[in-house]
Amino acid sequence: MQKPEVTWPHKVSIGSDCLIEKGVAFKHDGIWSPGKSIMIGDRVFIGKGAEFNIRLGISIGNDCLIASGCRFIDHDHGMKPQWPMRSQSGPEQEIVIGNDVWIGCNAVVLKGVRIGDGAVVGAAALINRPVPPGEIWAGIPAKKIGSR
Repeated sequence: MQKPEVTWPHKVSIGSDCLIEKGVAFKHDGIWSPGKSIMIGDRVFIGKGAEFNIRLGISIGNDCLIASGCRFIDHDHGMKPQWPMRSQSGPEQEIVIGNDVWIGCNAVVLKGVRIGDGAVVGAAALINRPVPPGEIWAGIPAKKIGSR
């Protein structure tokens, strides 16, 4: 396993027999705090250039395949006009990825999403709502295109 880029190493938990390619970024987007916010299960593959931009939390089950260039973001910025968006906090919701999930190249998974066991996400998909177990989703925004 090659070392990924990590902002707060104590916030990341990586299971056994994982393969993480170079250029992967595990970014806990916040100040120091105790506990884990990025939890990766066993036998997970994460492709080159994947990014985890996490404030609250993401958990990834066992035996998952996450292709190159995927992005996981569990928060938004505020948009009140009286302050710069950059300095506003926004909603945060944990991301949960089940077991045996395959996420294709350059997919984006947003806050509050749960992807069920055995689901498949197509390349370049934008996932902004739950994906039930065993379903295949693709598109922008993603929708169901089939089942396994």
